[in-house]
Amino acid sequence: MKKILLLFFAVILGGIVVSQQAYQFKIDTRTMKKIDNPEQGIEPVQAPLLMKSDIKTERILPPSDRDVNIVNIISLGSVANAYGWGYGGGQESLIPLNQDINTIAVIHRMGGDDDPGGYSGDLGYDVSFDGGLTWTTMIEFYIATENDGGTYYKDAARYPNAGIFDPSLNYTDPADAYLSYFAPILWGNNDIWGSYTTGVASFGDTSVHTKNLYTDLPYHVGVPSAYFMTPQGLSINVEPDYDLVESVYGDILVIAKGYWDDTEQDLVYTFTDIDAPMDVSAYPFDEKIAFSPDGMTGYISVLGNDGNAEQQSGYSNTYPIIWKTTDGGESWEDPIFIQMDGPNGIGGIVYHHLTDQLIADLFEPPVPTREEISYTTAFDHDIAVDANGNLHIAVMIGPTGSDPQSIITANGYLAAIDLFTTDGGTTWYAEEMGRVATFRGTFGDISEDNRIRITTNWEGDRIFISWLDTDIEDATDNDKPNIWVRGFNPSNYTKTENATGGDGPTNVTLFSEGMWQSYFGNAAKFCFTDENGYNIPFVYENMDPTDPIAAVRLKYIQDFYFTESQFSIIGINENVDKQNVVKVSQNYPNPFGDESFVSINLNKDSYVSMDIISVTGQLVYSKDLGYKTSGSHTLRIDANNLKQGVYFYTVKAGDSKITKKMIVE
Repeated sequence: MKKILLLFFAVILGGIVVSQQAYQFKIDTRTMKKIDNPEQGIEPVQAPLLMKSDIKTERILPPSDRDVNIVNIISLGSVANAYGWGYGGGQESLIPLNQDINTIAVIHRMGGDDDPGGYSGDLGYDVSFDGGLTWTTMIEFYIATENDGGTYYKDAARYPNAGIFDPSLNYTDPADAYLSYFAPILWGNNDIWGSYTTGVASFGDTSVHTKNLYTDLPYHVGVPSAYFMTPQGLSINVEPDYDLVESVYGDILVIAKGYWDDTEQDLVYTFTDIDAPMDVSAYPFDEKIAFSPDGMTGYISVLGNDGNAEQQSGYSNTYPIIWKTTDGGESWEDPIFIQMDGPNGIGGIVYHHLTDQLIADLFEPPVPTREEISYTTAFDHDIAVDANGNLHIAVMIGPTGSDPQSIITANGYLAAIDLFTTDGGTTWYAEEMGRVATFRGTFGDISEDNRIRITTNWEGDRIFISWLDTDIEDATDNDKPNIWVRGFNPSNYTKTENATGGDGPTNVTLFSEGMWQSYFGNAAKFCFTDENGYNIPFVYENMDPTDPIAAVRLKYIQDFYFTESQFSIIGINENVDKQNVVKVSQNYPNPFGDESFVSINLNKDSYVSMDIISVTGQLVYSKDLGYKTSGSHTLRIDANNLKQGVYFYTVKAGDSKITKKMIVE
């Protein structure tokens, strides 16, 4: 009842807040709110359940003079329908990978063309022991058996997560390793959801697998989207306690931790919880968990609004809220929120997300200052922890819409971002990976957003962020998606160039058989590294987009690589001593032809200077700006004496200096 009342007052307050909003929009913002589907994709019954629909969408073929074999795509196993991977961002870990034993697997529900008559509540996996070159598919390890005469088996598994684990911790032979799985089932105290099934399946002996049912949990659980398996042996899952029947959030996150038990020859789980009230958004919109390569530093991240962040101009947004552990998940620190906007926000968002032209196009006069604009996350995200124990959050960022916790998705206003810290969570930065053209696609009764994902190499020192986008001219919906990706090196703040050597993301499926139909595409949490570079595994569903009930085929992108030489685009480059300069913004506007501005924030009084260097290394401008007091200051760059081209500006304050790139038109 408490949450119902809170939600009621939040709605009333939202109406009041809208009337007090300080600025108004003048374009069709295509504002989106979170998909409202509390049952999370329980497919309707259709007879015959496993038949392919006769309805087909038009296949748009690439020009005949273009190379359509940009990436090699191979077929994996079949699935009864698209619901296994499709719904609101999908699950956390569908493509487990272990570099040490050169093994990658894909977990999925059974059924489809390779499993005639198979039940969609059973689980199987496809696996490769040679880095994705050759595969064994449709290895069934979970069979639903509990039925009281209803439509569904009570232990029918849905939306599985998986990891790879060797109980000996040696990781020398895949035959000694297991697939660990964690999945919700349709049995319990949460309407149709409410229980979990867990277990392991041996790679060395496929007849060996376990099945555990947790059907009497003291929580209201449903479909989890946060799972991680550390190489050190921790299997961990996080989910909000949410009563679907009463639409009440219990203000806690449920944490399931599994460790190997030699006696049971299985992972054995215990369940605890941590406080996580969401006083404004009513409940968390998405949850994720990840650990550093050593398995000690980990983070839980949710998207929501707990009432702690400063809201701008009367607009109510959504932002990341995180919990941190430094002891392998034994204990969790109190939550912190990431202030993205406003005077205390992240410079890369506040001062660089919108160009002057985008601001002029978006807002009715009087146009708000950059510090007055409200920014929000979209409704799904992904996280990784790098080799230094620092968190990276892959998420879509855009201006906040008029409705509470809504996002503006008009073309050009939404970007894929890496929100990351370099000091364990005290200071945050935003590195843009790419702009998206569309936001949400609808396939039957499934709606899906950009499905942003984050992948790291095994050592945790390279970050790859991927997403789905429909880039067809004049497209308004993300219903013909390609897979896009960009790499980021946090040690020197360089990003990958695109396929033509430019500053932008790479379209993975361009002119391949996956072009415009990479439905529900997913990236593995880890990539393979070999002599060719970083091999990032992607899997998508080959499906009929008008009929998600029809059987689907999983498709594996086998040979997409980034080379080390492609990390050539300079990003925010703030890997310096920040004792004096807290933040230096990207210049705005950028590119520019007349004048541009840079905002700095000093945490103590300092002498400040600025140098501008050409791309060839020539010093073209140097100015001593004098003694500045702590706080915010704006610096002006005059382009009248600068030729067109790329330059680097360096702000020095005391012993600190920060360099960024700018472009003069």
